[in-house]
Amino acid sequence: MPISSSSSRPPGSIPVDDDVFSACDRLLQSISENTDLPALGSSVSRVVRLASSDHESVRELAYFVLADVALTQKILRIANTAEYRSYSVAPVTTISKAIFMLGFDTVKTSALAMLLVDGMSGSHALSVRAELEHALSASVIGRELARRSHFKDAEEAAVAALFKNMGRLLVAAHDHTLYGEIVALIEGGSHTPTQASVKVLGCSFDLLAESVLREWQIPNTIVTALNPLPQGVLRLAKTRQEWMQQVAAFSMAAATLLPRMHDEGQDVAGRALLKRFGHALDLDQESLTRLFATVAQETRALTDQAYLTVPQTDSGDGDQDAQTDSDWEPGDDTSIAEAAELGLPSELLMTIIEDSEALQANMRHPSGKPVNAREQLMAGVQDVTEMMASGRCVVNDLIMLALETIYRSMGFRFATICLKDIKTNQFRARISLGENNTALQARFVFPCASSRDLFHLAMENDADLMISDASVSKIRDLIPAWHRALLPDARSFIVLPLVVQKVPLGFFYADRTQPAPEGVPSDEAALIRTLKVQVLAVLSSR
Repeated sequence: MPISSSSSRPPGSIPVDDDVFSACDRLLQSISENTDLPALGSSVSRVVRLASSDHESVRELAYFVLADVALTQKILRIANTAEYRSYSVAPVTTISKAIFMLGFDTVKTSALAMLLVDGMSGSHALSVRAELEHALSASVIGRELARRSHFKDAEEAAVAALFKNMGRLLVAAHDHTLYGEIVALIEGGSHTPTQASVKVLGCSFDLLAESVLREWQIPNTIVTALNPLPQGVLRLAKTRQEWMQQVAAFSMAAATLLPRMHDEGQDVAGRALLKRFGHALDLDQESLTRLFATVAQETRALTDQAYLTVPQTDSGDGDQDAQTDSDWEPGDDTSIAEAAELGLPSELLMTIIEDSEALQANMRHPSGKPVNAREQLMAGVQDVTEMMASGRCVVNDLIMLALETIYRSMGFRFATICLKDIKTNQFRARISLGENNTALQARFVFPCASSRDLFHLAMENDADLMISDASVSKIRDLIPAWHRALLPDARSFIVLPLVVQKVPLGFFYADRTQPAPEGVPSDEAALIRTLKVQVLAVLSSR
């Protein structure tokens, strides 16, 4: 469905006449028909609307990032750069830890930036990458200023700064020739950006950006923050909206200076920037220099992980980057003899293997389990320990971190934690990850009443179960009908009961669509049980 600029426009919109609207409509229709702009808008809108003050949003952000393998890898790469890793020396291997360590707002704006990169840089043209790098720099500047602000929800300014050059970015991605004509007029000194874009396109960059963002249903506070400011020296903002507008404009202008901040002649531009914005944003030469140093480091980390760094030999004519999303990865054992005493088939229990050295030749087993599962599990245990010791541990965040560790380190397709619902006397999935997790979570529910199936057997005996092949007849007979109906393609799965003083609280569950004959080495089993004990400690203290 093409985007229309002439849809309902609230007060504060850029004043234009019908001819300009028509030109903008035609351009947006052409862009929508030739790009994945509507799909990008849906993703961007979903992330923008996550509010950092809501604990539920932490999970939603983690869900969103983990649903996209490429985005997950990029966020984890960013979290592991020296510029972003602050207090922890251990590598960040989970999105939950990245949110906990970097902060919700940093991960949110980084995810938005990566969405723009993936959605806009298909042509790999130099102009697109330049505009994307400009947007990333502006967002980092906006975030740094937001950290110093006394306004509530100040982080929205970073999102506004990210979108400030959206009009330029759209044109660069859609038609490099038109973009070049506009840039030539601007650099020639005869036209302002607004005059140049109106002359070439029939509408301004600002109107183009506003129209797209309103179609994406971006909050009005962010869209309004992109409106032009009055000329001259700016006064101290009286409202949050006015302050956001100043931050977005400053971030855009400062991002232009950033790549050339050490060049001769930039002092004049820097002084002009301070003269216009210094009083309003409480900036002087020293604080501006510190800001530029911090932003340069963080922007470099973002652009490197987004593969936006322009090669020196790049011709700029349909260039192709050597761009690949490489794979980046950052208890007592129950014996077979004990299985008979518990009344459980031995096939249900974790298969313990003592020597895994021969497995190191390949990155993953055929089941999908990473070969370096032990290292990932160990990092997860350390992350959970760190969160518990921090004094700012939220129960759901810790459970999410433990669940994500199991999900990623063991290569599962779907993972969830089920807890007992006393009101309905049912076990019900509470948090989940993986393919189609929302729909599966809604239907992952069964009665607490005892039944001879593997879920009840696991909880009644407090035994960790690993089904390596669900098609084996002895196993198949113990799989309840609701599980067969809900997850008919689950070929291997794990059930980790959560039991306190013989009272079952629930369990972890995770599965794959392939059998897992490799089993679980004893050191991995011990780490999995440690994660379980950590979650039990938090649940039992509630």
